[in-house]
Amino acid sequence: MSLHSLLHLLLVAFITWCGIALYLYFKQPRLLYYPQLPTRNIEVTPAEFGLAFENVQLIAEDGTQLHGWFVPATDSRGTLLFNHGNAGNISHRIDSVELFHSLGLNVLIYDYRGFGESEGKPSEAGTYLDVKAAWDYLLEERKIAAQQIVIFGRSLGAAVAADLASQNPSAGVILESTFTSVPDMAASLYPWLPVRWLTRFQYNNLEKVARITSPILVVHSREDEMIPYAHGEQLFARANEPKQFFELHGSHDDGYHVSRTIYTEMLQQFLGEILPPSSNEEAQHR
Repeated sequence: MSLHSLLHLLLVAFITWCGIALYLYFKQPRLLYYPQLPTRNIEVTPAEFGLAFENVQLIAEDGTQLHGWFVPATDSRGTLLFNHGNAGNISHRIDSVELFHSLGLNVLIYDYRGFGESEGKPSEAGTYLDVKAAWDYLLEERKIAAQQIVIFGRSLGAAVAADLASQNPSAGVILESTFTSVPDMAASLYPWLPVRWLTRFQYNNLEKVARITSPILVVHSREDEMIPYAHGEQLFARANEPKQFFELHGSHDDGYHVSRTIYTEMLQQFLGEILPPSSNEEAQHR
């Protein structure tokens, strides 16, 4: 190969590299948020699972209107603030809502801006405003004490949950199948690009988990093909006591389902340590 041909090849490779870098920079919102997968439509409601529920309209600090459901539990021992992952909407999480409800918890689940029936377009700053609106709703509208609220997040939702929990003490925090930060994730996915300079999103869980003072449970699967198990280990190492770690089995999207029996037992144990028993549970132990 002549020097001219080699230089031409290197130039083409450099232009391609720059093109990919620019694409990733400008398309980051679409690479991070998937409200349309599998659909943005609300497909089912808790009623189809035999659960009573109320439609909830939340208003974020910037005026964005959000949609959610409040699913009350009879003789509840606490309330779960559910922050879902980066795809679909609340109608795709009813199986998890049903599980937490069966553990004696009221559940507030809502859609971030741009998801489901919520207004606006998703953004990192926006999701932080959204979860704060849900938290304020529980405190101010439902008159539920912070010490009775468990903040839960799965995948991207755990980053949203961590931000709220780092500023607001609660009964406890559950971070499931999540990452240390978006730049860390990007670096593992694209080691051949300067992604730490290109990343427009942070979601720095590693920094925020160190500021959480509530009891914390970190959940992750070694078989998670999307977010490495090491991310869960690092988050747990950085978390303050009291803390627990639980290892799931299964993939990123179905670990909680594949491990449902032991997952449920683990949740029951954690909730029993951070929340008082319901009156029915007290009666059973008398």
